[in-house]
Amino acid sequence: MRTPLAAAVLALLITLPLAAVSRTPAPPRPVTPRGPLAAEELNNIAVFKAASPSVVNITALGLERDLFSLNVQQVPQGTGTGFVWDTAGHIVTNFHVIQQASGARVTLADQSSHKAELVGAFPDRDLAVLKIAAPAARLKALPVGSSRDLQVGQQVYAIGNPFGLDQTLTTGIVSALNREIESVTRRTIRGAIQTDAAINPGNSGGPLLDSAGRLIGVNTAIFSPSGASAGIGFAIPVDEVNRIVPRLIRDGRMVRPSLGVTGAPLELNRTLGLPKGVALVRVQRGGQAARAGLKPFTRGDAGIVPGDVITAINDEPIENADDMLTALERLQPGDSCTLTLWRAGATRKLTVTLAEAEE
Repeated sequence: MRTPLAAAVLALLITLPLAAVSRTPAPPRPVTPRGPLAAEELNNIAVFKAASPSVVNITALGLERDLFSLNVQQVPQGTGTGFVWDTAGHIVTNFHVIQQASGARVTLADQSSHKAELVGAFPDRDLAVLKIAAPAARLKALPVGSSRDLQVGQQVYAIGNPFGLDQTLTTGIVSALNREIESVTRRTIRGAIQTDAAINPGNSGGPLLDSAGRLIGVNTAIFSPSGASAGIGFAIPVDEVNRIVPRLIRDGRMVRPSLGVTGAPLELNRTLGLPKGVALVRVQRGGQAARAGLKPFTRGDAGIVPGDVITAINDEPIENADDMLTALERLQPGDSCTLTLWRAGATRKLTVTLAEAEE
């Protein structure tokens, strides 16, 4: 409610002639020259200009029935980010971006939209490969870098579509290395890159770049109670990506190599006082492991008959079944690997040729 004084002042301002208010000229203020951009700013700009044509917007589609016509149609159900892998039209993103989708559309940086087909996915590493039928001239693949030689403190860049705002650049540093995060299948993703570059919903599947503009990771998760960036984001290391994506393109799935063995729960190791590793409770008859001489733990008349505990694969320590799967996934069917085995207090090494895992 206006007071009488306020009403009187307002009436005076409305009735006061404009010429009586002010005749003071008000020209625009002169622009102060800023000088050249700083070297870091110039590099930020250069990285974005070079990489942004490779970054795409992914719209996940779901099925919805029209209430009146009862026709089923595809409707947008979420968005994410991806990037061009090659000029054949392969697009890399997170598996969780398209996990519940019945289809997807990919929008390139030039705003052209293309129907996408799923080539293959590996949920254990939260990776998926799509393919679009776009002219090669419109497809610019990102240069691939390395994650094994990253150092904490390196400058990094994330490009994505947070909250549906496409082509957004955020910057930061490598905050930590060799983090462990959980995939949608509850498998552990090891070696994840932690960064403080802002990663928000919609950034998932987008590239994490180094200061040379090379792909060093795929942004996949944030650690935040609110769901918004809190300065702790994670990316799947590019060495994993560059190992998995070609296999998804070639086979349409991650073909797992297999030893032909079954491991016991960790409780058996603790109960029997065994070392850390995978204690075998089954060795496939006639399989590669059986031919190499591996033996499972069995129950005899006098109690437990000692079998083998796999403690390392190719000299990489193995503490549990997840470690064993991770080590085997770095290999392919037909490859040979060296197993370090413990049996009844003695340690030995055997070479085993891997078979293809049965689905």
